[in-house]
Amino acid sequence: MRYVIDIYGVLVPALLLWIIVAYVLSAILRRLMQRFDLYRLVWHRALFDFAIFVCLLGGVVYLSEFLP
Repeated sequence: MRYVIDIYGVLVPALLLWIIVAYVLSAILRRLMQRFDLYRLVWHRALFDFAIFVCLLGGVVYLSEFLP
């Protein structure tokens, strides 16, 4: 795994980029769940959103191992 990514001479921690990607995916998923009224099945919405974010972040970091 790369711990630092070079973007035009600026060294950025890889985790920061993965957090941004996971947040965007989480925002899309939240909108879809809101549109189809799936939050009525959830007991604590904020806790559920945080758990989804953590799972997405873990998946993104895991999949980043396979990037060249």
